[in-house]
Amino acid sequence: MQKKKDKFFEKIVKKNYNNELEKVLEKKYFAPNVKSTLLSMLYRIEVAYKDYEQVKPDVLPKKEFIQNIIDIIEKNCDDIKLVKLNSEESKMLGNKTFLVEKNKKRIICYPIERKLLYAIAKIGKNPQIVKSEYFLIDKTLSDLINTGNNINMVEPLRDFNGYSWTTIDREIESIEHNLVYQNLRILIGEAFLENWVKNHEFIIDYLELFQTKLGEKYGEKNARDFIDILKKISILLEIKFDCNAKKKMRTTKKEIDEKIVKIQDNKDFVKQVTLEKRDLTQEIKKIDETINNREMLQEEYLKRNKNLPLEKKIFSVRILSQMMEKEREEKIKKLEQLNYLLIPKNFILYRKELNERAKYLELVEKDNEKQLKETMVKLQKKFLTCFKIKVQQADTKQDIIKLLYEFRYYCLLPYGVNKIVINEDVLEKNIKEDGMTLFKKAQEEKVMESIIQDKELEYILLKHIFTVRIIKLEDLIFKLTKEKDKFYLQLFDEDIFEQKIEIPEMKDLSKKDLQIRLNKKIKLFL
Repeated sequence: MQKKKDKFFEKIVKKNYNNELEKVLEKKYFAPNVKSTLLSMLYRIEVAYKDYEQVKPDVLPKKEFIQNIIDIIEKNCDDIKLVKLNSEESKMLGNKTFLVEKNKKRIICYPIERKLLYAIAKIGKNPQIVKSEYFLIDKTLSDLINTGNNINMVEPLRDFNGYSWTTIDREIESIEHNLVYQNLRILIGEAFLENWVKNHEFIIDYLELFQTKLGEKYGEKNARDFIDILKKISILLEIKFDCNAKKKMRTTKKEIDEKIVKIQDNKDFVKQVTLEKRDLTQEIKKIDETINNREMLQEEYLKRNKNLPLEKKIFSVRILSQMMEKEREEKIKKLEQLNYLLIPKNFILYRKELNERAKYLELVEKDNEKQLKETMVKLQKKFLTCFKIKVQQADTKQDIIKLLYEFRYYCLLPYGVNKIVINEDVLEKNIKEDGMTLFKKAQEEKVMESIIQDKELEYILLKHIFTVRIIKLEDLIFKLTKEKDKFYLQLFDEDIFEQKIEIPEMKDLSKKDLQIRLNKKIKLFL
């Protein structure tokens, strides 16, 4: 009876989602194939979402997730075109699968649902979500988090179909962006990141808040280290995916290097600033005299217009007066900055800031691909340090079960072509530490069975649960068998056989070391 009620409720919910989207689509001049693709996309997400939130426990509620998509279509999409491969219209895409023209509120895309959803996620983003006061990373970190969020938004459609969970790494727009974003999500939560990408007014400094929350959860040193590595990765990813970024950064680096050279000799720097102040003061005085003297203003008007092309000529003396007022404000601002630098403590801060900027820009001069690989490893190790703290702080069965799911999800994340995190050699030690801590906690809290007295060996056996894509871990059944002096682990999704794995490390194990019976199916989770 309850199942019938649940199915009836699901039909009502599904119908409501479609009705909401159809109301939005009634106001749009989309072609019929676009409307049907959008409705199909929404239906597939609705079907897949139950498994998605089971596998990945910290996600937006389904209603909020779907409403986000509908809102973006309503507010940010006035034109969506689906073009056929090799058609005349497809030439607009070049070698891309979709094109987002944010200023025109237009998407052009091949009729591939996951690509269309990615384009919808992208067109709804504010390009800058990190304050401009953060040198360089205001763009690079904004791009990293926005791209990661776009990939994250496509996941329920891309990897789930209502009965299985499959991740094909070549279908992910950027493995690196996805991995970093999932690091952030696991450590700080999906809701925080959603609020961050929707930040349009900068009332809240989300980067500062992010570091504060990391510090509260995992310690201030871990937070500082994590943020520092994150900034470097954002710069390296910008260089990798934006062909013009490296050139711009090199120009900026040259300017900063010149400033650093100028401040090496304190006396010479003070002398230069003093001379610059004197020149600015005289220029401000000249502007004041000109603005307040009609003849001088008229003379300046003629002088400036004389050398200007027709399209750039100043329209009137009044316009010139307004222009000079702005010039005066800019010079006063520059004068205030110079006065600020002449205060010793401010000069020290200025020098520190320049050196900090130079440190990040040094990345431009190195082997970027090698640097990116090394820095990604550092971030994963720092992530695993923080995750271990998260495990140690867990104090309820519900929290531990959630962490088992999160760790399994993390271990299965693509790390490269045909490679997942758990199989990355340089992370093996760190993953093992976290896995053993998690198993110990789960057994202490009566969440999992204890299998073997030797905990190192037990980890070697149990780590395989982090490599299976069974939707519901609680349905996992295992059986340990011995065949001709070889031990095998068999895994089942309820009664459906999943895989058989040889465990060579167990070859010298005796039956008395086991805390379970051989050849017997056992439910791992209590």
